[in-house]
Amino acid sequence: MAWDFQTEPEFEAKLEWMRSFVRNEIMPLETLDDQWREPGGWDRFAAITAPLKEEVKRQGLWAAHLPPDMGGLGFGQVKLGLMHEILGACAYAPAIFGNQAPDSGNAELLAVGGTPEQKAQWMQPLLDGKFRSCFSMTEPGAGADPTRLTTRAELDGDEWVINGHKWFSSNASIAELLIVMCRTGDPAEVGPYKAFSMILVPRHTPGVNILRDVPTMSHPDHRTGEPGGHAEILYENVRVPKDNIVGGYEAGLGQGFALAQKRLGPGRIHHAMRWLGQSQRAFDMLCERALTRHVSGGVLSDKQMIQDWIAESYAEMQAARLLTLQAAWKMDQLHAAGRHYSDARTEIAVIKFWGAKALYNVIDRAIQIHGSLGYTTDLPLEAMYRNARAARIYDGPDEVHKVTVARQMLKRYKESEVPTEHVPTRRRAAIEKFADYLDLAALNS
Repeated sequence: MAWDFQTEPEFEAKLEWMRSFVRNEIMPLETLDDQWREPGGWDRFAAITAPLKEEVKRQGLWAAHLPPDMGGLGFGQVKLGLMHEILGACAYAPAIFGNQAPDSGNAELLAVGGTPEQKAQWMQPLLDGKFRSCFSMTEPGAGADPTRLTTRAELDGDEWVINGHKWFSSNASIAELLIVMCRTGDPAEVGPYKAFSMILVPRHTPGVNILRDVPTMSHPDHRTGEPGGHAEILYENVRVPKDNIVGGYEAGLGQGFALAQKRLGPGRIHHAMRWLGQSQRAFDMLCERALTRHVSGGVLSDKQMIQDWIAESYAEMQAARLLTLQAAWKMDQLHAAGRHYSDARTEIAVIKFWGAKALYNVIDRAIQIHGSLGYTTDLPLEAMYRNARAARIYDGPDEVHKVTVARQMLKRYKESEVPTEHVPTRRRAAIEKFADYLDLAALNS
């Protein structure tokens, strides 16, 4: 079956509108970052962005990640990927289009796994942008191996009692809802991937103790309670109803990993396409500088080393784009056939580490060609560079995804004591195969 990444002309027109809207209406907000941190700053930000969100809704592009019967627009992963490529150019853009992480992934999670009551209470307000949510899974001691998660939920009558320590729970300090991955069974009895469940915890539930938002390389001066933070949380005897397990008690028990995969697969597509939007922006700056900066009797664009940077950047970006769209296309095909996204695990793993590498490389070259200017905050490159480093860690470190790809590739092969391409062995087999046509005496002389 041929790959097909084309969309209808009407959608292409929407993409063109998005490019103009993001460039002219949203990107200028970046220059006012310091304003939002002043008293009342985020209220002013909300006032500025509210009419922008309304315009997105008028264009029919709000919360495009869910099917129509769940409150979304029914776009497949290819269309969503093309949208996220545009939105990735500016950190503010996804929220203004109603599909920012982690809320979009959490809404998708509730859409595919939640009960009707859970969808009404939590998913629809998320789609409407009425509050923020958090996916609370990562723990200080678990790293890239989620089977080592230790946060436990024990049933006490009709309530779950949750105890554990999480961190990098994005947006927890400003969220209304936390989706908490908990150990609800004994791995020795049910297996490591059936021992975990997701439980819905309102943030203001007694025992939810948000210790701090952890400052990062991306935001070293982040203050707890600002948007975009990654919280460290202690869950201490947190009690929530038995049916707060995603999917309900009967259907949701032990489904934590299955639900996580449904959430993370599309999320990685969207991350990778947003990285392309960032890469393109850095590439544009690189090429502009190459044509403008004069050194050693000519412009930088005349230098072979700079031409190499441009060619390498373009090739890496194009490879990342095609890999990501092919993965998105395959996910659309799987969805149409009623099959699970796990059948695209290799394609998803490839785009995660390759896209992160391309993003980092292009931004690095753009900084280098700008010299000291690129290193300053007078250009967005230094912030893009810091953010890009995180891409190799979140949603699983590069190394884990490379292991996934290698294992899937190796399944296609079997060991052979004599190499399959061993010429003497192949020659003997060919002589036997074509013996009736060959002069054996001549061949063996």
